[in-house]
Amino acid sequence: MAEGLLLAIDQGTTGTTALVMDTAGKTLARATREFPQYFPKPGWVEHEPGEIWASVGDSVREALAKGAIEPGKIAAIGITNQRETAVLWDKATGAPAHRAIVWQDRRTTDRCAELKAQGHEALVRTRTGLVLDPYFSGTKIAWMLDEAGLRARAERGELAFGTIDAFLVHRLTGGREHVTDVSNASRTLLMGLASLDWDDEMLALFRVPRAMLPRIVGSAELVGRTSGLSFLPDGIPLAGIAGDQQAALFGQACFAVGDAKCTYGTGAFALTNIGSKPVESTKGLLTTVAWRAGGQVAYALEGSAFIAGAAVQWLRDGLGVIQSASEIEALARTVTSTDGVVFVPAMAGLGAPHWDPQARGMISGITRGTTKAHLARAVLEGVAFEVADLLGAMSADLGRPLGRMRVDGGAAANDLLMQFQADVTGTTIERPSELESTARGAAMLAGVGVGLFARLEDASRMARAETSFSPSLGEQDREAHLQRWRLAVRRATLHA
Repeated sequence: MAEGLLLAIDQGTTGTTALVMDTAGKTLARATREFPQYFPKPGWVEHEPGEIWASVGDSVREALAKGAIEPGKIAAIGITNQRETAVLWDKATGAPAHRAIVWQDRRTTDRCAELKAQGHEALVRTRTGLVLDPYFSGTKIAWMLDEAGLRARAERGELAFGTIDAFLVHRLTGGREHVTDVSNASRTLLMGLASLDWDDEMLALFRVPRAMLPRIVGSAELVGRTSGLSFLPDGIPLAGIAGDQQAALFGQACFAVGDAKCTYGTGAFALTNIGSKPVESTKGLLTTVAWRAGGQVAYALEGSAFIAGAAVQWLRDGLGVIQSASEIEALARTVTSTDGVVFVPAMAGLGAPHWDPQARGMISGITRGTTKAHLARAVLEGVAFEVADLLGAMSADLGRPLGRMRVDGGAAANDLLMQFQADVTGTTIERPSELESTARGAAMLAGVGVGLFARLEDASRMARAETSFSPSLGEQDREAHLQRWRLAVRRATLHA
């Protein structure tokens, strides 16, 4: 414990990253292992839970080896994860009962539409802070129980459900613990936002047996200890858990009401701290639990853009426009504008504030003079426009503009994207020197959970801002950009 080293396991959509940090926020070692994505049908996205688990072990082993770190010097483990992805496993054996259905998956679109048509959405929003969208876990669970023939086993008490955090805790503790933290539970459509407990009315609506569900715990408390692992010794405390976006909010030290951050990963996710009481959005945002830590509960408004870094991956893998994601900025800088090209990154539908699962990606404004450089720049601007919609909705809900936003995630390293983000939002963008805010938040929560930090504010020394981008566009030019974007979005939401 004297060493005070913290291991963060950041289990993401395309890979798992393990980081070892000290309590000053210095990263001592880092390793990432990717795992396959499965697309059995259009709009379906799945993971093999066993491959996720293998990536965790491999990334932890590699990080410890890289840093020549003795595992016994780790004081606590923090977990952060892709949130709405649903996993079912056998309670007795721990074996997965089905492939995990990923947060991007759209297979329950029709079921969500049925529930809306039946008039349930107002109650769902009031009770859970969420909307009826296939993004969330509740309809995914019901699909696996019904369509994959697992309901009888679930009703006999043989199956356990969890988001990825619960699955990892179960594995890390040798099957002893079945828990999820409040931030992940708040993404299932099954937890009461005010009660912070599973809601019987929501369980009945989504037809999910309570016996499947994990115990809800805080985000910074001891929930179990490692047991029976090949890559870590027994007895290391698991003391921090938060969904990836909430962990990033914590990792950016957004502890005050109005503090905001955006993480640019596979998708882009903007959150702003709204304090100790939930506030229902009137502008298409979600209300979610940010964390329960240090005796405090914090809530957040959240806006999600489903495609961000994934659009750059599409340029690379789908079109072959670039050979690596890092090439996009240099290519986009070879032109001074998109020359009228607008890209709407709706390949998985549109999230907040539009909530249109049937919207599809669109490129408009193409001429004979359009080049791959114009397309590259339009992809970056499309991501920034999505986030501008989110910040505009947040400002409207809060009744005031956001003066600044902290950023993290891989795409936040792109200076062109960050400057355009500042320009189209009129908001100062602050970027830390290290972009691992999600893992940093998990480590900070684990430190609070085992008492390395007496208060939340003491953990903030692990978070540091480094670079800022100030708006450089005038109001007229900014509005012209936004008008082009709004027109393109309208076209992308005209369903055939």
